[in-house]
Amino acid sequence: MLDPSETTRRAPITKNQIIAYLNGAIHDASLNKGKRIRFAQKNRDWLEVLKKLLKEIGYNSWIYKEGKERNVYVLETLCKELDFAFDSSNLTKEEKAAYLKGFFDAEGGVPHNGGRFYIQLVQKNLEKIRLIKKILDELGIESGKIHNPSYRVDPNYWRVFILTNSHRKFGKLIGSFHPIKSEIFRKRVMI
Repeated sequence: MLDPSETTRRAPITKNQIIAYLNGAIHDASLNKGKRIRFAQKNRDWLEVLKKLLKEIGYNSWIYKEGKERNVYVLETLCKELDFAFDSSNLTKEEKAAYLKGFFDAEGGVPHNGGRFYIQLVQKNLEKIRLIKKILDELGIESGKIHNPSYRVDPNYWRVFILTNSHRKFGKLIGSFHPIKSEIFRKRVMI
């Protein structure tokens, strides 16, 4: 597994790119007690990446283990730059790529081992996944149709796959700061 400091050594260059990344990642967060943004993960390493990025733009955050028996860690911050209604329409190409990287790290998936490699982005908000597909198109990354994998299981769960011929482009242009996903990219996509 990559050291979080190594992962963020390749962090976005500008404050706006960091803000775009964090606003993509916010899709895996919630609003706690009115002002605190709260990320909960089994993987503490990704929370350390988020903490370092928040520090780079001047915001503090704190990480703690939730409960004695649970294997869940929480990062909380009062960062005013994070917005659940973040508008990605006026971002530069680099900022859009950073936004997608944050979204992928929060709501994307790749197989952890063996089998056919795929890249997927998932979301319960259909309009949000349509926006993600639009940004992918704008960046020249080909993706499949937005679909619901099982209406019976969850009628409000939407998924889009990155087409195989765009895996390498996605890996180079978008990539990942998530320690597990970035290692999978390194091994399986060879970026």
